[in-house]
Amino acid sequence: MIYGFLSVAEGWSTGAMIIRMVSALIVGTIIGVDRALKRRGAGVKTHTLVCLGAALVMMTGQYIKMNFEGNMDIARMGAQVISGVGFLGVGTIIVTGKNQIRGLTTAAGLWACACLGLAIGIGFVKGAFITLILVMFTLKVLTKLDTKLHMYAKVFDLYIEFPNNQSVSEFMERLHKMEVKIYNFELSKSKIKGEGPNAIICIEVNSRGKRRNVLESIRGMVCVKYMEVL
Repeated sequence: MIYGFLSVAEGWSTGAMIIRMVSALIVGTIIGVDRALKRRGAGVKTHTLVCLGAALVMMTGQYIKMNFEGNMDIARMGAQVISGVGFLGVGTIIVTGKNQIRGLTTAAGLWACACLGLAIGIGFVKGAFITLILVMFTLKVLTKLDTKLHMYAKVFDLYIEFPNNQSVSEFMERLHKMEVKIYNFELSKSKIKGEGPNAIICIEVNSRGKRRNVLESIRGMVCVKYMEVL
């Protein structure tokens, strides 16, 4: 039954068009649900519309190729979709006040969703669903792996709030005594009146095992009001 379904999708008929567009709807919805559950900027509707639009563009290119005379490049319209979705993805990428970059995965997901739509639109439904499985594996399983790697990295960023200006120099002296390498240190004035400065600092520890001890030591410092691992 599945092979018959795929065979129809590879052809050119009303049934093939319906199968392709419904497949695009399913693919876009599945990827969009994952993003929506994580409260990302682009959710179910955005991913579904991108996938449906990409599928329609590819089908339109095939329709023009089959029904109009001339040397029509069927891939030309699809190429414009891939580049155009890049601009849409940029809109989901933001830099927070703590210099954290958010939205890269969502932007990549939108681009992948468009590519899946193009594959479905031309009738390559089998390849699209195989890729969908791998995309969901990346979003579900590799996200956990990425988090684990981030937790045990020797180089990491910290966001720190100090009670006053004098605490900054005391903090730096304590870090040097702990033999922690400092790669970057950005000190900013607090936007809240009466509050001390805050800083984003990139540091490196000698070993992964030492990371936990360093973080606990920083949290226990009197000169540190608040600390967060970025």
